[in-house]
Amino acid sequence: MSAEVGRVAAAAALRADPTVAEVEVGRAAAAAALRADPTVVEVGRAAAAAALRADPTDGPQAEAARRDLVAEILELKRKRNAVILAHNYQIGPVQDIADYVGDSLGLSRQAAATEADVILFCGVHFMAETASILSPDKTVLLPDLTAGCSLADTIDAEGIRAWKARYPGAVVVSYVNTSALVKAESDYCCTSGNALKVVRSIPEDQEILFCPDFFLGSWVQKATGRRNMHIWMGECHVHAGIRPSDIGARRAAVPDAELMVHPECGCTASVLYYLEDGSISRDRTTVLSTEGMMQRARTSDAKRFVVATETGVLHRMRRENPDKEFIPVSEGAVCMYMKKINLENMRDALLHMRHEVRVGKEVADRARLAIERMVAIG
Repeated sequence: MSAEVGRVAAAAALRADPTVAEVEVGRAAAAAALRADPTVVEVGRAAAAAALRADPTDGPQAEAARRDLVAEILELKRKRNAVILAHNYQIGPVQDIADYVGDSLGLSRQAAATEADVILFCGVHFMAETASILSPDKTVLLPDLTAGCSLADTIDAEGIRAWKARYPGAVVVSYVNTSALVKAESDYCCTSGNALKVVRSIPEDQEILFCPDFFLGSWVQKATGRRNMHIWMGECHVHAGIRPSDIGARRAAVPDAELMVHPECGCTASVLYYLEDGSISRDRTTVLSTEGMMQRARTSDAKRFVVATETGVLHRMRRENPDKEFIPVSEGAVCMYMKKINLENMRDALLHMRHEVRVGKEVADRARLAIERMVAIG
């Protein structure tokens, strides 16, 4: 089975009618489709590893070339009156040159507030769409248009409309990791950083449709105690790949470390269970968004942390906390889509003003309300 067939099969399976039985079938089919071609995984890992090696050569010549490239980008940024926004999962050299590095909520706020004429967005496609929606008069550039999102691909506008039809009157809360078309069908957006606040702001007797991340939705449902909340069966292939066994192995290897877990992770449900029964210490375990992890790393007295999320976040953690040690739960938790952005294609995007992402007015106007509610809730 090819990668494309596997992706289509996975998306179709995840759009199954969300009854319990069909959900399980859908998840199993999706997982099977994503595993169908082992070469896809190897190619993805190889591409991600290559991207992480910002400069494949060593020595003074390579360093001088990189300095020249950075200088060129900064000059183009000045010339274009651009701002560079980068997600926490970007490679180190991209984070280092950015004007702002953060999570989806922080990046949305920056995009809405900027006075720059051009936004060079170092992230993935749905993030650039969100920037375009919030700043329709700005030019939003994405250095590589193939920087997509496996989670966003698990739901589309047709699927969410069919879901809404089965639950008339329900409020739709969409994770920001969705396309502009899905956001246009939603009442609220949220990030992992404010999902609890968003759901708690909705009256308790109001039925909720939460999409597309199953693990984040399940965590929110448990934390809020909402019984009238239906959850779409989507997942991020990177976070879903972080399993309870990974947590157990790292905790055994580094027993004195504090554990920080992203709510998208496949291990979140088991972590919450072990917190409840006392197997994992509450004072050394937190479930946090990437920005929440950054804050915890700064304020905690701990000197060692085990981090369960995409490994790109470790660069900023280590840079801001040089006296502390940060250990990934899984070295393989690398998003090849996030790693598509590099200094070369950043330079080329600004030089040629190419790869603009612009959302049409009708869709943008509908999606903006859901995004603005997310930003306002904070």
